[in-house]
Amino acid sequence: MAAAKKLMSVRRDWRERDVRVVLAALIIAVATVATIALFASQLQHTLVSSASSFLAADRQLEAENGRPVPEEWITEAAKRELETGRMVEFSTMVFGSDAFQLVSVKAVSNEYPLRGELEIQGSSEDSREQVQHGPAPGEVWINPRLLRLLDMRTGDTLEVGSRNLTVSRVLLREPDGGFSLSALAPRVMMHVDDVASTGVIQEGSRVEYIYLFAGTETALESYYQWLQPQLEPSHEWEGVRDGETFSRSLERAERFLLLGGSLAVLLAAVAVAVASRQYALSQRDTVALLKTLGLGSSGIGALYLKRLALWGVTGMVGGLLVAVPLFWLLTQLLSEALDRPVAFQLDSSALMPALLTALVSLFAFAYPPIRRLKHVPAMRVLRSQPGETGREAIPDMLIAIVAVFGLVWLYAGELSLVVALLGGLVLLLGALASLGWLLVAALRRVRGGGHSWRLALVGLYRHRRASLSQIAVFAMTLMLATTLILVRTSLLDDWQAQLPDDAPNHFLINIAPDAVDEVASFWEERGQPLDQLYPMVRGRLTELNGQPVKEVVSKDQRVGALNRELNLTWMTALPEDNNIVEGSWFEGDDNKGVSVEAELAGKLGLTLGDELTFTIGSDKVTEAVTSIRTVQWDSMKPNFYMAFPPNGGLTGMPATWITSFYLPRDQKSALNEFSRRFPTVSLLEIDNIIERIQEIVRQVTQAIEAILVLILAAALVVMAAVVSATLQDRQREGALLRTLGGRQSLLVRSTMLEFALLGGFAGVLGVAAAEAAVWALQFRMFEGQFSWHWQVVLPIPVMSALVLALFGRWQLRPVLSVSPMLLLRRLE
Repeated sequence: MAAAKKLMSVRRDWRERDVRVVLAALIIAVATVATIALFASQLQHTLVSSASSFLAADRQLEAENGRPVPEEWITEAAKRELETGRMVEFSTMVFGSDAFQLVSVKAVSNEYPLRGELEIQGSSEDSREQVQHGPAPGEVWINPRLLRLLDMRTGDTLEVGSRNLTVSRVLLREPDGGFSLSALAPRVMMHVDDVASTGVIQEGSRVEYIYLFAGTETALESYYQWLQPQLEPSHEWEGVRDGETFSRSLERAERFLLLGGSLAVLLAAVAVAVASRQYALSQRDTVALLKTLGLGSSGIGALYLKRLALWGVTGMVGGLLVAVPLFWLLTQLLSEALDRPVAFQLDSSALMPALLTALVSLFAFAYPPIRRLKHVPAMRVLRSQPGETGREAIPDMLIAIVAVFGLVWLYAGELSLVVALLGGLVLLLGALASLGWLLVAALRRVRGGGHSWRLALVGLYRHRRASLSQIAVFAMTLMLATTLILVRTSLLDDWQAQLPDDAPNHFLINIAPDAVDEVASFWEERGQPLDQLYPMVRGRLTELNGQPVKEVVSKDQRVGALNRELNLTWMTALPEDNNIVEGSWFEGDDNKGVSVEAELAGKLGLTLGDELTFTIGSDKVTEAVTSIRTVQWDSMKPNFYMAFPPNGGLTGMPATWITSFYLPRDQKSALNEFSRRFPTVSLLEIDNIIERIQEIVRQVTQAIEAILVLILAAALVVMAAVVSATLQDRQREGALLRTLGGRQSLLVRSTMLEFALLGGFAGVLGVAAAEAAVWALQFRMFEGQFSWHWQVVLPIPVMSALVLALFGRWQLRPVLSVSPMLLLRRLE
C-alpha cells in the first residue's frame, strides 16, 4: 500500500508532462470563460444602463388618467431602497417677447434624471455641457426651436399661466426625449414645485404624471410584483426593454454576448477534453502497477477521483487568479473606449460557468477511460490491448456530448442556440467521417521517399487516427470562432443598414390633404426630399369577432394599444422594412381586409380571418385580418399597427398625412420658415434620439470586437493544446529521421506541410459547419436574413493552414536544437 501511495504522490504526478498540460488547460479554460463571462456581464450592465437613459430611469410608471398615484406607492418604493423621482407633463400656451406659442411642458423634481444626462447651453453661443439635474425653482429651460420662434434669449422672462419664470438655459437634449405626441410642440422644462403656482392644471386638464424608479433588478422586480395588482388600465409600467425604439437592438446585443459566452464554454471544454483525455490514456501503466500491487478497482477509482478533484480545484483557483486582473484590465480599456467610467464589479454568478466548465469537462473526459481501465486485468493493460474504439467507448462519447451541450444549455438557456451548434457539429462529424474514409483510401498507396510532400502524406496516413482527431478538434474550434465572426458581421451590417448617416431625423404630422403637395415641394426645393407620405386616421380597436376586445383578451396581457387611439393607415405597397409572416398583402383592386403588426397580433391572439371592429369618431369599421406582418420599429420611419387597402374600410374617413425626412444640422433654420408657412403641421425633431441610439450601437460594436478577440485567443489556445497532445510521438519520429540521416530542411518542410494539410482540411470543414450554424442562428436568435459570407470564409482555410504549419514548426524546436540521442533518452 505504501508503494501505491508513492506511485500516486502529488510530487510524482507534477513531474509528468501530461499532468502539467491538464493543469495548464484547466487554468486557461477557467481564465478564458471567467473573463468572457465577467466581461459580458459588465457589458450587458453597461448597455442596459446606457439604454435606461431613454427613460431617465430603470423603470417608469405613467398615470394617464390625469391623477397622481397614491403616495403609499412611492413610500413603498423607498422602503425597498429604490431611488424615485417624478415628472408632470402637459401642454399649454406660453407668452414671451409679445408672442404666444403652444408648448409641451415637462415639470421635473430634484431627483430627475435618475439615469442619463441633460445637455444644455448658457446661451446659443456658449459651449455645451452635460448635467444631471433639471432647472431650479423659478427657472425654465427651453429648446432652441422655441428660442427662435419667440425670438428670446437666456435671461428673458417666459410667462407660463399666471407665473413669470426666468429662461436660464437652452435645453438641447433630454435623456428621455421620445416619440410621444407631446414632443411635437417645442419643449419647456420647469421645476415641479412651480406647477401649482402657474394655475395651468385644473380639474379635467389633460396631464400625465410620470414616476421614475432606479435600483437593482431584484428590487425593481419585487416592487413590481407588489404594485401590479393595484395598477389600473390607465397605468403603464415600462422598462427599456418594453420600448420599441431600442429594445430590439438591445436584445440582439445581449444575445450576441450570450452566444460569445456559450462558444467560450465550448472551446474551453474542448481544450480541457483534449488535455484530460491524453492524461487518462497515459495512466495505463500506472493503473496496471496499482493492480499488481493489490489495489482493488474501487480503490483505484477513489484515488483517481481525489486526484482529478485536486487538479480541478488547483486549475480553478489558478484560472480565477488570471481572470480577475485580466477582467480589471478590460474594464479599464472599456472605460477608455466608451469615454465614460465603467465600475469594476465581480459578478459571482458570472463565475459559475467557468468553474462548472472546468469540473464537468475534466471528469466527463478524463475519468471514463480510467473507469474502464480499472475493470481490465493488469496484463491486458500492460499489453495496451484496451483500445479507444469499439462499443466500450460509445458510453464515454455519449457522456462527453451530453456534458458539453448540457453546459452550453445551462449557460445560455436558449434551446435554439444549443440546437444550432449541435446541428453544425453533427454536420461536421458526418463530413469528417467521409473525409476519413477518403483519406485512408487515398493515402494507402503513397510510399515514402526523399520528398517533403511524400513524407507529409505518409505521416498523415501513419497517424490517421490522431490526424482525424486533430482535424475534428481543429474544425470544431474553427467552426465556433467562424460562427462568432459571421454573426458579428451580419449583426453590425444589419444595425448600420437600420441607422445610416442619413436616417430620417424629423417627422411631419397632421399634414392636411390639400397641403401634401405643397409641403413636399417645400422640402424638395431645399434638397431634402420627403420619405413616403402616409395617410393617418385616428381610431380605437373596440371589438374582436363581435365581442368587446377587453373582454376577449386575457387580463394578464397588458396591451397598451387597447387603452388609446391607434394610428390607422391605408397602403398600396408593402413598405420595404415590413415582412408578411402570415397571409398575403393586398392585391390589385382589393378593398377588404386589414393587415396587423405581428407582435400586437400575438398579444391579442389574432389569426387570419378574425374580424376587428374599429370606432372612428361616431363610425364603426369592421374588417377581417388578411395578413400579419413584422414591423421594424427602429427604422425611424412611420410605422403602423393596422394597415388597410386603398379604397378599403377607411374610405371617406377624415385623414391627415405623416412623413419623415433627413435634415442636416446646418439647415435647421429652414424649420422656422416651414413652421411660419405651415403653422398647422406638427414637427417632431428626433435627431437627438438618433444620436443616442447610434452611440449605443457604437458601444455594442466595441463590445462585440472585444468578445471576438477573446474568443479567437481561446481558439488559438485550443489548437495549441491539441498540437501538444501528440508532441512526444512527433518529436520521437523527428529524432529517428535525423538519426537515419534526414536533413533538417526536409524535416521542417514535411512537418509544416503535414500540419498545413491538417489545417486546410479543418478550415474547409469548419467554415462549412459554421455557415450551417449561422443559417440557424440568423433565423432563430437574431431574426435576420441569411446570406453567404464568401469574403469572410474563403481566407479562413488558408489562415488555418498557415497557423497549424507554424505550430508544426514549433513542435520541431527540440528536434533541431538537441542531439537525436539525447532527445530520445528524454522522451523514454
